[in-house]
Amino acid sequence: MTEEHEVWVEKYRPEELSDVVGQDSIIERLKTFVEKESLPHLLFSGPPGNGKTTSALCIARGLYGEDWRRNFLELNASDERGIDTIRTRVKDYARTRPVGGAPYKLIYLDESDALTSQAQHALRRTMEMYSNTCRFILACNYSSKIIEPIQSRCAVFRFSRLADEDIEEVLKGIAENEDLDLKKDGIEAIIYVSEGDMRRAINVLQAASAIKQKINEEVIYQVSAKASPEEVSEMMELALDGDFEKARKKLMNLLIDQGLAGDDVLQQMHKEVLDLDIDEPVKVKLIDRIGEFDFRMIEGANERIQLEAALAHISRLGNRMKS
Repeated sequence: MTEEHEVWVEKYRPEELSDVVGQDSIIERLKTFVEKESLPHLLFSGPPGNGKTTSALCIARGLYGEDWRRNFLELNASDERGIDTIRTRVKDYARTRPVGGAPYKLIYLDESDALTSQAQHALRRTMEMYSNTCRFILACNYSSKIIEPIQSRCAVFRFSRLADEDIEEVLKGIAENEDLDLKKDGIEAIIYVSEGDMRRAINVLQAASAIKQKINEEVIYQVSAKASPEEVSEMMELALDGDFEKARKKLMNLLIDQGLAGDDVLQQMHKEVLDLDIDEPVKVKLIDRIGEFDFRMIEGANERIQLEAALAHISRLGNRMKS
């Protein structure tokens, strides 16, 4: 694949630990491990798109140089989550000697919280038996889903959500390199839809660049399958003012004309509740009911009916506030 057609997430992935943004304290400790070539088993936990996989790849490059792929195995545990994968592929790789005089091999298990309990217990034993020839790096969103015996064998690093300024810095660098006219409102829109996920932010920017060279918030919401926060707030404020019909028409526009998914609309309603000009107790009641509507939709209820019911509830709350 030529560079101009490359996926930007890979094209702009940092190759050195010092280039990873937003995780300074973690990166400093990892750099010490690499410099001393003394690496324990590692457990990376945290939300998606905040540098876990990138850090693992940078560790491999730091330890092995340009030939790092010969001593590095990457598996996605959500695809290969059973005990057979641990007993065969992982174990067979771990038991072989590292190549080129390296001190040990690296096995990176992404989404390791998807491993079954049996697979995790088998992995624990493998980590014990082959610690002389192999080190494990496990990445997960929820460390609580990793069994305690594995956690106790690892140095645990909790990656935090990326700050808005970190995402903005990376986006500006990519836009400059790709000769894009990235507007301020475009950056704010990307930060809004990405929710701290750098991978999503870069993907949205690349998708927007395929449509226009000048990227503003309108283009971002067009390619991200998200409504602008102003539209969602307007819909909820119409319901609060008692104009249920106009609020419903706004909802239909989001679902039908813009093609948004019902659960995405509900999640955005949840985000906008805190910015509504209503009393704190009313916000609490509203968030509580939105959680109930979300549960119903997950259980298979009709999304259009549930969203209209949510607007009806908001409208009733507005009428009570007026009386």
